[in-house]
Amino acid sequence: EGDLANGNVPWSDPPSTDFLKANSYLMLDTRHFDHDFTDRLLAALSEEGPLDEQMDGLLVHGENFQALNLLQARYHGQVQCIYIDPPYNAKSSEIIYKNTYRDSSWISLIENRLAEARNLESAQAVVVIAIDEVEQEYLGCLLNVVFADKAKTCVTVVHNATGQQGKNFSSTHEYAYFLYPINGQSIGLQERADDPDIRPLRDVSKGEHLRTDAANCFYPILVLDGEIIGFGEVCPDDFHPEGINVVREDGIVEVYPIDPSGTERKWVFARQSVEDIRAELFAEQDAETGEWDIIREKTHFNYKTVWTGKLYSANSWGSRVLNNTLKDNKFSYPKSVHTVRDCIDAALNNESSGTVLDYFAGSGTTGHVVINLNREDGGQRKYVLVEIGYYFDTVLLPRIKKAVYSPDWKDGKPVSRKKDGKPVSCKGVTQLFKYIRLESYEDTMDSLEVTPPSEAQQNLLADNHALAEDYRLRYALGVETAGSACLLGKVFADPFSYTLSVVRDGVRREVQIDLPETFNYLIGLRVAFHQRIDGVLAIKGTDPEGRNCLILWRNLDETDYAALDAWFDRNREQVTEPLDVIYTNGDHTLNAMQQPGENWTAKTIEPIFRELMFGETSDEQ
Repeated sequence: EGDLANGNVPWSDPPSTDFLKANSYLMLDTRHFDHDFTDRLLAALSEEGPLDEQMDGLLVHGENFQALNLLQARYHGQVQCIYIDPPYNAKSSEIIYKNTYRDSSWISLIENRLAEARNLESAQAVVVIAIDEVEQEYLGCLLNVVFADKAKTCVTVVHNATGQQGKNFSSTHEYAYFLYPINGQSIGLQERADDPDIRPLRDVSKGEHLRTDAANCFYPILVLDGEIIGFGEVCPDDFHPEGINVVREDGIVEVYPIDPSGTERKWVFARQSVEDIRAELFAEQDAETGEWDIIREKTHFNYKTVWTGKLYSANSWGSRVLNNTLKDNKFSYPKSVHTVRDCIDAALNNESSGTVLDYFAGSGTTGHVVINLNREDGGQRKYVLVEIGYYFDTVLLPRIKKAVYSPDWKDGKPVSRKKDGKPVSCKGVTQLFKYIRLESYEDTMDSLEVTPPSEAQQNLLADNHALAEDYRLRYALGVETAGSACLLGKVFADPFSYTLSVVRDGVRREVQIDLPETFNYLIGLRVAFHQRIDGVLAIKGTDPEGRNCLILWRNLDETDYAALDAWFDRNREQVTEPLDVIYTNGDHTLNAMQQPGENWTAKTIEPIFRELMFGETSDEQ
């Protein structure tokens, strides 16, 4: 496609080494490589620090209620902001139900997921939900129940200033519900650097606002050579300065909140809080009188409850941005990146770190915005996106990859390739994110291998209607599918070879099941180390209880319990410091390897996996 930003090396298929060197922010997707490469890459990254701490984002392709269940252990109490833009149930995006209770079914859909996500919220988490007029009132009532412990504000966002034509009114707006802690300051401020509020620090609003109204607001502000150098203490009640300015012998000017008529008034900020806005203050000298006054240039404001302006246009900054990023985009009605940006920045209270969860991720605007916010200020915000739609692969995933490489695109190409005819940086950022796919209900059902009852059993059921009915309701599914591969057998003999038969794009294929990754999420492991050592996959990290865990995965035909003991003895120093729990698949005698001073316990993966995954209980250890 011609010259790219960091050099004049043209694109080729496959890309040349020089091209890759010239474009260091292009994303590398490990699914195009074999497992050996991925293992070596993760091992190298492990040397740089804990893997999960390096991870910028997580994308989950799957049904969002199932995904929220999977994330419970790993992200419990760790999400600072939840932003969701669920289906609006409008005629243009109506959800098809099997019954006629459309609004009721929509409310049930939303309630289940809101309730499930509550466990992921941190103590100060803010939840933002986009909605339009079709379900806005119903949603508001639901939020009173689900978030009874939080304050609720409904913000109006004018996203279509020209209006959507209707019979009586032309709709121009939608809504964003903010749910936030009742006490304290939880919502960040809006920055308006291009439209500041400039006025004297002396209280000049309507009313008297005299010194006697607030004694701690009457104190001198110290100015030297036109610069504010400090703040004096609150003046005693019986002290009255001779004027607006008092010039000391050392040349420092004491500026007091006295108006031109000589009336003692007050500063807007008390002495104990004025230093919080020090960066917004400057001294200004009157050209005629020569007297100094203190001016405040305010650029940060509380968000209003009505958001207007071109930046909130869903067409200009939603559809157009996405269409420019992805040449053949098929996704409709994406949000303005500025609307989502302000929602997330406000919900994070202007903090440059925190985890943002969106479990109706759609086209990936939330992830795009988080990447851009970090690009702006060097922040460490992280994103978790969940989406079930087919456009996960055609829209969401490529959009996130492109957002990493460049903030601006046109016709599917980065616009920051050249300036004045010379190559310039595409303003790419370093990014490490993971995407996983969850087994769907349909995948599970499609993979069931059904063994019907024997002829004798069928005859018995045919002769006894009550027995046949009881069998169908209570036992048929479990008994007739007991040999299905999806149940993984009792022992994970080769945890790297399990596959699932799924239908993708109308074609049935076998896809590999990632048991190690699944187990990590089941126990809530925060992965620090991932390395394959002598045929054994070793994963280290901490669980939600803060225990240091080591997980060992092996092919039992290649590494039996004796070989595992020998492996552990050889690699003890690398994997045991520090250590509280060891998990491994298959039979083992690791507990006998414990040395004096060590307090770890070794457990078998299979029974724990089944209990967490399927609710099965076992006496096995």
